[in-house]
Amino acid sequence: MADGRLPRVSSFPPSGPPQTTLRQRLADLRGPAVPPRPLDARALAALAANPGCGRRALLDGAGVDKTALASALGSPAAFGQSQFAMIRGNSFEAKVKGDGGAELLRLVHEHLGAGAEPPTRRPHVPDLTAAGPEGRAARTALALREATVAAAWTLLDHPMLALEVAGSPAYLEPDAVVVHPDGRWTVVEIKSFPMIDGAADAAKVGAAARQSAVYVLALERVAAVLEGAVVGHTTLLVCPKDFSNLPTASVVDIRKQRAVTARQLDRLTRVEELAAALPAGLSFDPARPAEELAEAVEAVDAAYAPDCLAACELAFHCRERSRAADAVTALGRSVRGELGAFTTVGAALAAAAGTGPADDPTSAALHRAARLRAEALEQAPARTAREEAACPC
Repeated sequence: MADGRLPRVSSFPPSGPPQTTLRQRLADLRGPAVPPRPLDARALAALAANPGCGRRALLDGAGVDKTALASALGSPAAFGQSQFAMIRGNSFEAKVKGDGGAELLRLVHEHLGAGAEPPTRRPHVPDLTAAGPEGRAARTALALREATVAAAWTLLDHPMLALEVAGSPAYLEPDAVVVHPDGRWTVVEIKSFPMIDGAADAAKVGAAARQSAVYVLALERVAAVLEGAVVGHTTLLVCPKDFSNLPTASVVDIRKQRAVTARQLDRLTRVEELAAALPAGLSFDPARPAEELAEAVEAVDAAYAPDCLAACELAFHCRERSRAADAVTALGRSVRGELGAFTTVGAALAAAAGTGPADDPTSAALHRAARLRAEALEQAPARTAREEAACPC
């Protein structure tokens, strides 16, 4: 190659023309004994935040268990809620939905009622049970249609919504969806983190808003074929009030998150395209040797950023590889953007030392910043001495 590096050679045989269906191909990627891991709203929100990562798009689209894969690679990540947090969250959700959802409907009417008649003491809660996620999604669509036609307050408890992402179906389960008498549909997110003095942690509210945006996109697919149905672009966030277990609510405008999520999901490469580019015989089965799994993972391009540490089970593995490659992506997206054509930390440091391309403005800016830093460090001892001498204490 022009830069002197040897091309990467895979031990897998080259892929030929597709001989199997996409479903079988994805099953082969997971491993013969590994059941598919379904996509959820949290995973889709993370995908939308990093649409350039083909590795995550393929692994999530194929239903690969990334937690088991990360452990097999030797880079396990402590990911997900603690058992205590899950128990507390389930207990609070049961309290909010108690008495047939009367308290939840009261909060929806109080914050988003828009002059409608208050709901009855026992609102209508349709049965959404069905066989498999496809059946539940169809049953949910039917319940939404019936509730819209009935023009009455209706609470859908844990409905199932379908959304196609990068050519792969995803089945999503929001905490609740409320149908208003005027045909509006509102997503309700129930979280166990507190809302103190009417405000909750901004980072947690932002994560809830991104998840709600995914649910809204899925609901819009259903509403598009129903006359009179409108999906609200505001979600109701229900949390414990202050330090009690009493529910309170806040309206969250998710129009921005919905637009960004829709745009980013549309940019994702289709799963079949990613799978077709892989060598035949490649597998992410956690039962395979670590060396073989590492080579399989490296066969799919990634777009690591420090933000991945809070959203992806493979983040520690990708960070290790990014650091080993001296890639500037390990420093964050903002730094990567500022460094222009420099793709390695070594090249950026060389430019700061004055050995970079003379006609590159980024190189010149790095060199000037390094000179200013050196001057500031040289002057620091003298300035400190003067300040200590002038101190009357």
